[in-house]
Amino acid sequence: MGKTKGCEDCLNLDIFRPNIKEKNLPVLFFIHGGNNQSGAADQVNWQKFAEREHVIAISINHRLGALGFNPLPALKHGTVEENSGNFAVLDFVRGLDWTKENIASFGGNANNITIAGFSSGGRDVMALLISPIAKGKFQKAISFSGGMTTSDTAWAQQIFAQHFASLVVADGIKKSDIDAAKWLLQDTPEVRDYLQNLSADRIAAAFGHAGIRMSAFPHLYNDGIVLEKDAFATKNYNQVPLIMTTGIDEFSLYTRTDSYFSPSVKDGSIFTDPEKHKEFAFAKTYGSRLYELFNAEESAVTMFNHYGKAPIYTMKIAYGNNPKLVGEKTAFTSGSIHGIWIPFATGIPTATTAGYPAGSFDNPGALALTAQIQDYLGNFMRTGNPNGKGLVTWKKWTSATEGPSQLYVNSDGTKVDIHQEYGRTTYQSILDEIVRDTSITENAKEELIKHVLSGRWFSKGLDTFFHNN
Repeated sequence: MGKTKGCEDCLNLDIFRPNIKEKNLPVLFFIHGGNNQSGAADQVNWQKFAEREHVIAISINHRLGALGFNPLPALKHGTVEENSGNFAVLDFVRGLDWTKENIASFGGNANNITIAGFSSGGRDVMALLISPIAKGKFQKAISFSGGMTTSDTAWAQQIFAQHFASLVVADGIKKSDIDAAKWLLQDTPEVRDYLQNLSADRIAAAFGHAGIRMSAFPHLYNDGIVLEKDAFATKNYNQVPLIMTTGIDEFSLYTRTDSYFSPSVKDGSIFTDPEKHKEFAFAKTYGSRLYELFNAEESAVTMFNHYGKAPIYTMKIAYGNNPKLVGEKTAFTSGSIHGIWIPFATGIPTATTAGYPAGSFDNPGALALTAQIQDYLGNFMRTGNPNGKGLVTWKKWTSATEGPSQLYVNSDGTKVDIHQEYGRTTYQSILDEIVRDTSITENAKEELIKHVLSGRWFSKGLDTFFHNN
């Protein structure tokens, strides 16, 4: 416990290929989740999906944490791409280059590559859509619970300097964290030599896990070279067919692991203390609605008018919050959790869904839903259109203000429920509901708004509205 896992020699690929004679197979290039700080290529097992859909699936390992992203000025003495500090993004691009150059040897089609990613990997996929150096390196994109995030380089430099300052003090170079941070912000040979000679385990330990808060680990710098300077306000998207998915209880994982609730979840009092129970429901409900909006619908609204003719499809997964299928406790504390897509897209449960009761994902309805979601994804990889024989029509976005929105998918354990939703949800409508909500005390509401829901990827509108610091 407490030791850093991983290695610096980490840029490698896992490749799944079905045992068939077909060639020119579509290729999935997958980026794992973990806030770009943790995780590995084996987070998601694509074997069954590759076999069923006759595709090749690749998962990439890449540089993580402050080895994958570092904007400090003293390190900006390489190529213009390296000077961005977006080292992990350079890994993705190099992995795509290798794939294009070599995938024919595995029976893959170098001109039919779909980039995909989960959580931070989904955000990385979205970032590749605004990466000038990634243009033309993929033909389609899938973001599982991703959304749009970048960070300003100058702001990120301040935070990086603060985090590395304690190392500088411990090494006797400066006497205080304040002086150390100022020193780290200098572009001098001394600072560069110091940073380049730090051991990997000390660099990796400089940041704790960010808990979906950019201020805790700023990354994806919109430098103008690797990522568009105007970030997602750009008109210069890499326009390819795009799918974005979300669960409806995305924030349940972060609700139950937040220090405000984790003791009550651990000792079970979340189910016996009525006030704590209602507070958990409040945080999970509104955090999930904001997170869901961020993952798919709001991203589609933001990019639609600048995305040309390339189609955008969004999906909402509602499976997991039916007590009859997963039990009262799991439905309440997990529901359609962050990562609920994995057992359906791959046919293989993962750590995210390990706590669900046995049989949750192999009942007739769940198995039927798995087959249909896999077919949607396989069709999309082949043609850029997820629709096909035996599937409910999944409509693409036709407007930023009206028309089709999510494809809703669920199952009651026996039959599948898939239908197209219409209309738009807005941040303001959710914020207005929070204001009107009287299920908890005003003091509890203020605490949850300012310390549990605040500062997350999806929280900018909430933080502005409620004047959070």
